[in-house]
Amino acid sequence: MKILIVEDEREMAKSIVQYLRQESYVCEVAYTAGDAREKILAHDYDCILLDISLPDGNGLQILEELKAEKKMDGVIIISARNSLDDKIKGLNLGADDYIPKPFNLSELGARVSAVIRRRRFDGNNTISVHEITIDLLSKTVKVNKTVVDVTRKEYDLLLFVISNKNRVVTKNAIAEHLSGDDAEVFDNFDFIYAHMKNLKKKLTEAHCPDYIKTIYGLGYKFEA
Repeated sequence: MKILIVEDEREMAKSIVQYLRQESYVCEVAYTAGDAREKILAHDYDCILLDISLPDGNGLQILEELKAEKKMDGVIIISARNSLDDKIKGLNLGADDYIPKPFNLSELGARVSAVIRRRRFDGNNTISVHEITIDLLSKTVKVNKTVVDVTRKEYDLLLFVISNKNRVVTKNAIAEHLSGDDAEVFDNFDFIYAHMKNLKKKLTEAHCPDYIKTIYGLGYKFEA
């Protein structure tokens, strides 16, 4: 799951990134409104943490633009301005949640998880497709109730293709989902092939049919 942190306070942004990466999220940071606009237009995020007070703009204006573009990214407003008017305006503009600073990072993590569950998985903590069950809280994968020992990347990869089941996901989209900004420096997508090969092997060894099909020249599709 990919998160964008729009926050001009660098130490605050660093703390949020460190915490969310421990929770297995891929994180990108925008320190200005300009950077945020550029990233939001170019990429899709599972959740955006949006500060209101930015050096070159207002987070609520960015939220308004995001909704005007009909982007579906989840949004949590984070702000030191614990103003009721800002909170009401943000929620009316389409934000999913509002959390005033200072906040506990574990509470922020729980709210991010809740927004993603509501938007991506109808509020459920588990996803079941045929023999496969993914527990979003424990971040585990089971096939026919037997735990499959997947790595973090393999877990993220399986969750991504199942979230887009019956749709082709390109290698570029997978690279961005797994690695965020780092995807721009890769010379090729061999690492995706390696992770996918290992994931498919582990699922097959757990007696799961091969639902992940290779679409040559494009990417992969989870057929359900």
